[in-house]
Amino acid sequence: MALYLMLTTLTDEGRKAIEEDPDRLKDINKEVEYMGAKILSQYALLGQYDFVNIIEAPGDADVAKFAIHLSGRGTMQTMTLPAIPLDDLIGILKKKRSVF
Repeated sequence: MALYLMLTTLTDEGRKAIEEDPDRLKDINKEVEYMGAKILSQYALLGQYDFVNIIEAPGDADVAKFAIHLSGRGTMQTMTLPAIPLDDLIGILKKKRSVF
């Protein structure tokens, strides 16, 4: 499974929905997990983005699918970034370069 950071910004409609029903945030988590991903942790943010989610998913196509699904509602916009564990990156960097 691959790791991703999903940064989320609520639209005006999304802010209204969350204010009316804060538990809606947990319902969205259930949907993401139903689509095959696992939310490892979440944080509310101050600044340009409203939330960051650390997600584990089978691959890029799976993450794209639920990012499009969630954004398609008009209540949020997402930006998803693949994340490489630091130890994995160090291991890759230590390998001898192969000729391309």
